Amino acid sequence: MEDGTPGRAWYEIVAHVLKRHQVDLVTYVPDNVLRPLLELVHADPFFTAFAVAREEEGLGINAGAWMGGRRSILMMQTSGFATLANALASLTVPFQIPNLMLVSERGTMGEFNIGQQLVARTMRPVLNTLLIESHTLTRLDELEFILDRSIVQAVATQAPCCYILSPLLTGGKVFAA
Repeated sequence: MEDGTPGRAWYEIVAHVLKRHQVDLVTYVPDNVLRPLLELVHADPFFTAFAVAREEEGLGINAGAWMGGRRSILMMQTSGFATLANALASLTVPFQIPNLMLVSERGTMGEFNIGQQLVARTMRPVLNTLLIESHTLTRLDELEFILDRSIVQAVATQAPCCYILSPLLTGGKVFAA
């Protein structure tokens, strides 16, 4: 693991750690906060990245990829997580699939959309109820360590892991004033 992160943006660190751990399949539902990361993975021939229609579709594709010997990650925003409870509880958790999920957090820090706020308040309790490891990523200096160690843990224990990208790290969505 490299020391420090000077000069690297959060999305560069994420892509670097994913490559280190051979996480080469990226499924996602488009999101403005995730845009720089998605552009980076699309530009890098190491990754196979494509948009899915719904988050549970991406979760299913990634489960199949794991069964076929590939590592993957599903990227989405907070509201998309609301659709995943059944797929997580009926596929990922009982079949011990280390699905990685990266969620750009909406519903906090100036959010105007009540739907986003409600999902933001229920996401962590759902993860906790399903015994899914989660990390809220807030600091650039901790990002690489948390991603690195938790990917190792997810694969070793065959358990899913969810990374919540805080607006404190990404700058969040910019809202019109």
